[in-house]
Amino acid sequence: MTGAIARLFSFRSGPAALAGAAIAFAAPAAQAACEMDRVELRGDWGTARFRVEIADTPETRARGLMFVEDMARNAGMLFVFPDERVRTFWMRNTLISLDIIYFDATGTWVSAAENAVPLDETTLPSDGPAQYVLEINGGLVERFGMGPGTEIRHPAIAQDAAAWSCDPE
Repeated sequence: MTGAIARLFSFRSGPAALAGAAIAFAAPAAQAACEMDRVELRGDWGTARFRVEIADTPETRARGLMFVEDMARNAGMLFVFPDERVRTFWMRNTLISLDIIYFDATGTWVSAAENAVPLDETTLPSDGPAQYVLEINGGLVERFGMGPGTEIRHPAIAQDAAAWSCDPE
C-alpha cells in the first residue's frame, strides 16, 4: 500500500476507531483551494472537505476501497472517469459501509447510494450520467443533509466547465 493511502486509511476496526475523527469544514476559498489530495463539497446544507486518494486509472478504479478495514472520518476516494455516463458501483470485497456520491461533468450532484452494505454485490447505478464519484464513510450524506444542488470542487474537474471552479472567487 502506498504512503498516501496509508496516511488516509488505518487498519483498525470498530466504532472507537472513528470516534475521535471529525469532518474538516472547508476554509474560505482564498486558502489553498483545489489540492489534488482534497475535495470540497458545498450546498445549501453547508460545506465539507475530505482528504482523498484519486482513482483515475482502470486499475485504481477497479480496486477502489476494496479490503480497507477502516477509514478516517474525513477521508475518501475520488473516482475520475474520462467521460460522463451512467456509472455502476458495487461493494465486492469492500469491508466498510460507504456513501457513494455521483457527480456530472460539472461537479454537480447526480445521485447517491447511501450506506452501501459491505461485501454486497448488488449494483448501485447513478440516476444519470456521471463523470466523478466520491466514496466517503457511510452515513455522512444523511448527517450533513447533502443532496441535489451539492457541488464538488477538485482540480481533476475541467475548470472551464466546473460548477464550482478552483479559481479564487
